[in-house]
Amino acid sequence: MTLIQSNKGDISEKVIGSANLFTNAKSVIPGGVSANIKYFPPHPIFMEKAIGSRLVDVDGNEYIDYLLCYGALLLGHGHPEVTAAVNNQLTTAGTAVFGAPHRLEVEMANKLIEYFPGIEMVRYTNSGLEATLLTIRLAQAYTGKATIAKFEGHYHGGYNEVLVSVNPTIDEAGDENRPNSVPESKGISSHHVENTIILPFNDLKATEQILRKYKDKIAAVIIEPVQGGFIPAEEGFMVGLRELTQKLGIVLIFDEVKTGFRLTLGGAQSIFGIKPDLTALGKVLGGGFPVGAVGGHQEIMEIMDPTKGGDILSAGGKAIKKDHVLFHSGTYNGHPIVLAAGLATIKVLEGDNVYPGLLQKTKNLRSSLEKLYHSYGIEMQTVGMGSIFNIVHTNHPIRNYRDLLKADMKLREKVDYELLKMGIYTKPLNRYSMSIVHTDKDIEETVRMHEKAIKIVKGIGS
Repeated sequence: MTLIQSNKGDISEKVIGSANLFTNAKSVIPGGVSANIKYFPPHPIFMEKAIGSRLVDVDGNEYIDYLLCYGALLLGHGHPEVTAAVNNQLTTAGTAVFGAPHRLEVEMANKLIEYFPGIEMVRYTNSGLEATLLTIRLAQAYTGKATIAKFEGHYHGGYNEVLVSVNPTIDEAGDENRPNSVPESKGISSHHVENTIILPFNDLKATEQILRKYKDKIAAVIIEPVQGGFIPAEEGFMVGLRELTQKLGIVLIFDEVKTGFRLTLGGAQSIFGIKPDLTALGKVLGGGFPVGAVGGHQEIMEIMDPTKGGDILSAGGKAIKKDHVLFHSGTYNGHPIVLAAGLATIKVLEGDNVYPGLLQKTKNLRSSLEKLYHSYGIEMQTVGMGSIFNIVHTNHPIRNYRDLLKADMKLREKVDYELLKMGIYTKPLNRYSMSIVHTDKDIEETVRMHEKAIKIVKGIGS
């Protein structure tokens, strides 16, 4: 049986079942995957089951999971508290969904208001993407302005307004003090490129110049307070950005889809001590189920209040005041099973020593990996905050997207493919997300496999 070869690495015949499934999938699903990010060459690995910190693929191979559904599974796979909450909700309610308000919506909203400094009211969505999309519409309705500003290298979802300058080449990106707006997909019109202004992350002086120039056009600045989940904003930058947006009448949106609950219960905003005007949440909030939420200042959030304008979908009803209310809807918003899973997740995270233990394990893995790579004379640093980090092969400080371009990505990619064959799972070049169920044994095994991968890639004898 021949090996499946790729210029990105080779995946052994141990995953031939995934290769066959991928061949079949390509005939019925574009590219064989349900989301573009799930693909990597020569083909992704198809999973069959999971428990705790471990995944098992369709060929029976086991992996220590550091992708964790792109960070969503902070409690790991199949946590008993979450499973029990889901089963209890389904059996007690007698239905999967009501299609009507229910008590868990209020209970979750109170939790988010309790923990996140910038949240006074809450609305639910079905994904983090939908949440960021709603924050932008809210900001535009509140300010009466149409243009938005985002930071170079930041990802807020796969829709037109923000799918620009996420991963541009250095030639496309332009001046570091005034980055170009570069579309990242087909189907993005020139309108969205022109009306999405790109800002340089962690550069307050250049950011201020751009925002002052376009202050009469910009409705909102949307930002990942930790870019990609692993490059933190600098404290002075965040403080300055908050002050500046307030002075200029620009809504400040924190996209905490990645960072919500991964740093602490109150997200990045509680660590920075900053109250954004609007916050988008997702991932961990759903306990493994699709979820999103928008929270923010009452004055902005109440623009969605249907008692002020009616319902556009009530056919034949009285005429509504469309200029008085922002329409927001979704059949599955505030899904009871999802919120039951999310509330169970928060309950576990509220336990004694949960966060200190999680952060200490993350620190242990990061420091052990850095020590290992340095012992082989390899430039490497782990960059991150809270329970997320990434491995970057450079000694230069990493403050923004352009700094990442200076790193040795080829070495990282080669090591990642070797690790996949050894049972360490994350999508090549992706960040590492820790869970509360990763063990000391997992960490020791991970470091040991990294050493084996280094020796293979560098051609070092055992």
